[in-house]
Amino acid sequence: MTKFSALFCFIVLVISGCACIDSAMGGEIGIYELKKGNLSMKLTNYGARIISLVLPDKNGQLGDVALGFDTIEEFMNASSPFGATVGRVANRISNAQFTLNGTVYKLPANSGNNTIHGGPIGFSKVIWKVKKYNPDGLVPYIVFAYHSFDGEQGFPGDLLVKTTYTLLGDNQMCITMEAKARNKATPVNLVNHAFWNLGGHNSGDILSEKIQIFASRYTPVDSKLIPTGKIVTVKETPYDFLKPNTIGSKINELPKGYDINYALDGSGNKKLRKAAIVHDEKSGRAMEILTNQPGVQFFTSNTLNVKGKGGFMYKPHGALCLETQGFPDSVNHPNFPSQIVNPGKPYKHYMLFKFSTF
Repeated sequence: MTKFSALFCFIVLVISGCACIDSAMGGEIGIYELKKGNLSMKLTNYGARIISLVLPDKNGQLGDVALGFDTIEEFMNASSPFGATVGRVANRISNAQFTLNGTVYKLPANSGNNTIHGGPIGFSKVIWKVKKYNPDGLVPYIVFAYHSFDGEQGFPGDLLVKTTYTLLGDNQMCITMEAKARNKATPVNLVNHAFWNLGGHNSGDILSEKIQIFASRYTPVDSKLIPTGKIVTVKETPYDFLKPNTIGSKINELPKGYDINYALDGSGNKKLRKAAIVHDEKSGRAMEILTNQPGVQFFTSNTLNVKGKGGFMYKPHGALCLETQGFPDSVNHPNFPSQIVNPGKPYKHYMLFKFSTF
């Protein structure tokens, strides 16, 4: 089934309509829905993001498992990129600069002295074009596209970016992210930043959910969450989830919670491989993630404190993020897998989400 699903991640078909609103940012923002069987999701071209994802629990009761807001304005004002496509380079770049082909590129700092998630106006904070939209049929999907100009947020070269969301059979959702450098080499690290709670977005914390992460190594960080450059074993650390365990089992051994990149096992072959599996005992929902990227950022929403959908207060550890990705700050660590994209050699990032009940 994985091979079949991966094949359909690439499918794009025809364009259709949506409910749209005007934006002061100079573009039209739409809200779009995809539905297949009992799985449905709403998305917007503001940040090419997931607004909601609704699926049944073990008793057949439908629930929204993606944290977010009731209005686009609230997404715009949020400090975190709920559900968004993040780039040009997601995660952190130390000292807000890097050197590429002999040129030093200085970026706007937006996390202390560092750059995070593409800068103050990264891809999560721009309006994307809707290139294709098929809400019905055998394979519902939508394609968002964005042209990032040379020098945008300090990054070199024009970059053409696409994010495609596709619903497949058996409660599966595929996200495909592609990028083409038009005229200069440039770093690219695109991620989806959904905040998941399998018990439901309004069910409280995720500490009792069980997680398994298919990584025997991780990249340790300093006090500012910048990678040290080392890649070390998870054994005898709070980061060891090679066997399923509750998220809260070792979280108190960390200052606030998890916010760390794992080096996925078997990541050298570029094929889809398991990144993580999450189980929620109360709802009976499970989520399995497969990817072709070398890493996954496990984040437990450690400082979350905002009013979300329906007025529900999202608190610390109210969600988990599993962002498949290239390693953070890879532009400043030659020993990390390269995230440099050259003209003529496109970037492709595949994510397959398998939802089920038990």
